[in-house]
Parts: sequence; C-alpha cells; structure tokens
Amino acid sequence: MVSVQHRYFHKSFTAVLLVILLFICGHQPAVAATLQTADTVSTSGVDFTPITTPADSIAEAKKKAAQVTAAPAKATVQKAKAAEEKPKTLWQIFLEGFLGGFAALIMPCIYPMLPLTVSFFTKKAGSRSKAVFQSVLYGVSIIVIYVALGLIITLLFGSDALNSLATNGIFNLFFFLLLVVFGASFLGAFEITLPSSLGNKLDQNADKGGFAGIFFMAATLAVVSFSCTGPIIGTLLVDAAAKGERLAPALGMFGFSFALALPFTLFALFPSLLKSLPKSGGWLNTVKVFLGFVELAFALKFLSNVDLAYHWNWFDREIFLALWIAIGLMLGLYLIGKIKFSHDSELEHLTVPRTFIAIIVFAFVVYMIPGMWGAPLKTLSGFLPPMATQDFVLNNDGGSAPAAATQNVSIKNKKYEDLFVRGKHQGLNEWYDYEQALQISKELHKPVLIDFTGWNCANCRKMELEVWSDTEVHKRLRDEFVLLELYVDEKTPLPAAEQYVSSFSGKKVVSIGNKNSDYEASKFNVNSQPYYVIVNSNGDVLVPPQGANYNVAEYLKYLDSGIAAFKLSDSKK
Repeated sequence: MVSVQHRYFHKSFTAVLLVILLFICGHQPAVAATLQTADTVSTSGVDFTPITTPADSIAEAKKKAAQVTAAPAKATVQKAKAAEEKPKTLWQIFLEGFLGGFAALIMPCIYPMLPLTVSFFTKKAGSRSKAVFQSVLYGVSIIVIYVALGLIITLLFGSDALNSLATNGIFNLFFFLLLVVFGASFLGAFEITLPSSLGNKLDQNADKGGFAGIFFMAATLAVVSFSCTGPIIGTLLVDAAAKGERLAPALGMFGFSFALALPFTLFALFPSLLKSLPKSGGWLNTVKVFLGFVELAFALKFLSNVDLAYHWNWFDREIFLALWIAIGLMLGLYLIGKIKFSHDSELEHLTVPRTFIAIIVFAFVVYMIPGMWGAPLKTLSGFLPPMATQDFVLNNDGGSAPAAATQNVSIKNKKYEDLFVRGKHQGLNEWYDYEQALQISKELHKPVLIDFTGWNCANCRKMELEVWSDTEVHKRLRDEFVLLELYVDEKTPLPAAEQYVSSFSGKKVVSIGNKNSDYEASKFNVNSQPYYVIVNSNGDVLVPPQGANYNVAEYLKYLDSGIAAFKLSDSKK
C-alpha cells in the first residue's frame, strides 16, 4: 500500500470516521425500526367503554371514538399512525442511504477511481461543457442502477413480505452468516467479487461511447466495487425492508447512489478540487477494517434473533456482551496500532483524530462491562437479548416484590409459560393465553394489559428497559394489571385442532405467533409492536390503545386511565 500522506491525514481521517460513526448511529434501533409516536391511535372495529376517567375528558373520549372507522375485512394491515409517520420514515431511510453512500465512497474499491474517472471525462470530452454533461450522465446512471435494484427487491417480494422477512428466523440466520463473510472480507481474509466475465462484458460495452457507453461505465463501477459496497447495500436493504414501506428499498438505494454519484459530478464541474483530495493510502484500508469490525458486531444481533425465536437458549445476554466487548477491544487496539492486518501500512505515529476515535471505542467497551453483571445498559436496549436471558445479575432482588394475590387464582398452570421463560420480567406475573388472562381478570378484579410484543422487536426491548423499569410504572404493572404477553413471532406450532384459516387475511394460522398476530390485525387493524391494549374481563377495550411511548409520565397517564376506566365500569355491574 502507498504510505500515508501525513499532511492530509488529519483532516481526511477525521472526515472518514465521522461519516462512519454517523452511518453506524443511523442503524441504532431508533432508526433500524422507526419509533412509534407517543400519541394514542385510533382503531378499527373496536368499541370503547364510554366512561370518563381522570386522564381523559368526556370530550376527548368522544373525539377519539368519532375517529374510529370501519375497515374492509381483508384490508391491508396498517401500522399505528402510519399516515403521520410515513414521510418521516422515508426521509430517515433516505438519510441512512445517503450516509451509507458516503461510507462506500471512501472505501478502497471506489475512492481511487474518483480522480481517474473524472480525469477520463475531462480529457476525452475535449471541452469542459461536454465533460460536465458526461459526468452528470455518469452520475445519473449510477443512481438509475441502484434505484432499479431497490425497485426489483420490492417487486420480487412486496412490502408486506419484506416486513415478514425482517423477523423471519431463517432470514436472520442467513443474514448473520452473510455479515460474518463480509466482515471477514473487510478484515482482509479474502476478496468478494462478482464474476469477472460480467465485469469484462460491461467494460467492453463501456468502450462503445455515447449514452450507452457511459451507462455501462457506471454499471462496471457497481460490479467491480461490489466487494466494498455489498455489505453496506445489504444492510441498507434489510433496514429499509424492516420499515414495511413499499418505496423504502428504492428510496434507500436512491440516497446511497446519490451520495456515490455526487462527487463525480462536482469534481467534473470543478476539476481543480481534485488536488485537495487526500491521496490514496493506508487510511483507506483502515476504513475498511473499521467497517469489518462493525459488520461482525451487527451480525451477532441477527444470530440473537434466531436464538430467541427458535428457543436454542444458548446465546444469552452475557455471551452477546462478551463478544461485543471482545470486538470493541480488538477495534480499539487496531486503532492505536497494537494489531495489524496483512494489507495495513506501517503506522509511524498516532494522530489526534485517530486517538479520539480510539477513546470513544474504549469508552464504549467500558460502558458495556457492567452489563456482564446485569446492568441495564439502556442505550443498547434494542440490540441486547432480554434481561431474562442473563444468568447472573448482581444484587438481584427479583425486580421488586412479587405480584400480589396470584396464589389465590384458580389457574395454577400457565399455558405456554415454558416457552417464554427467557422473556419474563423481574417482579411481574405474566400470562400468555388470552382466555386465561380474562379468567384471572374476573377473579382478581383487575384490568388486562395486552402487550403485543415479539422476540425480535427492538422497540419492545427499549420500552421494557426504559419505561417499564421505572418504579411507578413497574408498580402499576405488578399490582394493578393482569399482564398478557402476546408474542407475534413465536414459531411454536399450534395443536392441529387449534389451527384455522383467518377470516381476516385468508391465510392459515398454524403457530402461536400467527394466532397472536391475526388477533392484533383483525381486532385492531394494526400489525406494529409493541402495541398496548387495556381490556376488562369481557375483552372490552377500556381506553384507546397505543404503541411505543418512551415518555414515562405519559405512559403512566395511559395506565392510570385504564385503571380508572376499569374501576368505574366494574362498579356499575
């Protein structure tokens, strides 16, 4: 590798790693799965008990009830507040793609091609105007190619299927293996390339000249740079698919390709700026190795999803954290030059920007270490396996006192309890069957809080660690409610006698997760998680349901409104 030009290294390395960090932050759970708003949502086909509560005035209750509209029996399931969140979600996907495109631009497969390609246009065109036109056409061709990829993904699978794939166990296992392979490639184990015959064919067509030639030049760039862009594109597509938006994959690819194409056009307009570019050198491989470690860390999340969904019960929370700590330590040691890979240049001295990035990495590692003994690590709540998978929790007091009066109920054996041991919450008394929960509600004279959740639901883990852990919220859930946990992605098959064809979707319901998901969709016209519904012992909805709400005070208000509504309705019986 060419030695680093130190006079450029400070500013280039700062820009490189800032872009990478932004790209990584873009895949946090708050972005990887779009957060639901704190507003309560209107539902279809649900009759609310018309009562006044301390939390909701009569006028507000009537206003919300008036918003309830009937939906066709087989209408497409809509996410809570989808109409309001859709523009923000798509912009967020575009921004992720845009940052991903800049991360790809500074990879070793693409960055050295930037001055070569621009110089090719400026010399071959003969005039500046023609060079600018050809560069613009080249950039547009890059955008067309990648957007077409996003559209093809949507057309092949459809938005609903993409959303299902994002929580599918086999798909998560496949993506885990894919990211491990890409991560190993980034670390220098091998090069992943598309067939050379494809690149050669495209390169031959690029020599034809004209519009077609420029288009094939762009296609050649996409093919030869696949070893660098493949992992970034794959991550973007999966993240976009998880949103369930029809245009999400295409828009993500538009942001990616726009960032990739923009520099080619800008440098064609202002060729003198090429002189200010940092020279190619060892820092490009540093970026690649950095992303290799990041890919390996992300891969573990997909493996955790499979472990939870299929009850393998071996990838616990502390194992996950131990692997992340090890990856973080190795990354930090690499940044300060204590670890070298085969393609790395000699690190003569440690630059200030590189030092700052290393400090951030080591600080992150130190932050994770207490999690090995049960610290909640709320910042990582969407990534980590549930706390119930932790084998050892320091100063574990069970979360608080156990739920009261549970020993006086007639049902001694909870249905499905053995399946959800790894999802239990400390100090709470969860139920997992709808009919049993209603029976317990009658006996204890408490409302039922239905929690539509999932093993692979990042926002559910975030709610549990950031909101349910609050002392007052935990006390309400423990003492005032019968907590019903309905997992929509549980793979365990239902007994043959309990399987049925849904009158809502027309599909056969064969698993516990299918049954819970069908109930949520057919009753509330919603398929997002978490989703909270408060009902009485007859199954009547007491107050408008709501999705994720990370404001503790507002969530307490929601719980208190349900408690007040139940007491008022119970007193009228």
